[in-house]
Amino acid sequence: MVLPESKKDALFGGRIRLKDLPPDARPRERLLERGPKGLSDAELIAILLGAGSQQETAVELASRLLATHGQTGPEALRGIAAARPEELARIHGLGPAKAARLLAACELGARLSLGRLTPRARIEGPLDVFHLVAPHLRGEAKEHVLVIWLDGRNGVMGWEAASVGSLTEALAHPREVFREAIRRGAASIVLVHNHPSGDPTPSEEDWALTRRIFAAGKVIGIDLLDHVIVVDGDYNSLKEDLSLWERSVAGSSGGDR
Repeated sequence: MVLPESKKDALFGGRIRLKDLPPDARPRERLLERGPKGLSDAELIAILLGAGSQQETAVELASRLLATHGQTGPEALRGIAAARPEELARIHGLGPAKAARLLAACELGARLSLGRLTPRARIEGPLDVFHLVAPHLRGEAKEHVLVIWLDGRNGVMGWEAASVGSLTEALAHPREVFREAIRRGAASIVLVHNHPSGDPTPSEEDWALTRRIFAAGKVIGIDLLDHVIVVDGDYNSLKEDLSLWERSVAGSSGGDR
């Protein structure tokens, strides 16, 4: 009698493939039958991977991937989302295609999280800004400058990344900051950037950038309402120190050009 390859593998100590398991033990079939909430992180990632390697099933590969990025579920998932494509691609069993699928899924999740504020949600203060953009900036190793466009009632019209800086500084020119705001007819903007160091204290360079953007906005007719610095779990609003804002930003006639 000739045994199927799956039976040979089971009998002779080879790996068991996911398709050899009963349907109620396969992640994809379980998701289709019961929904995604009942699946573990490893099972959800296994569905994205599609297949494992000669040595591991997709679930085993996903479990190893999670273990290399943290000890807890959220920590490991954040580590994967913050990884560079080439880092993931070098992990045995992944490669560029699987790495791309993983990072694409992470980015979709981040965008969905950002979308929990409705497109016309109002920005009442810096905490609203933090909730809007913090998921997108979490774990970033470089400084990102984001611009949020607001209508006349401080309703969110959208936002974009205006620039990405080095490990220690973000470079943003007023041209990049205001280009899309002008096209969309925004009444005002909020400037946001992250500090990879984890310290939200504004530097002199941050104040200089604020003065440049504030002054340019006055010329264009689009107000800069605030500049918020975001770190993991915390933020700092430059405008909350109103006396310093008035003295350093609003009170400066020309800013730093």
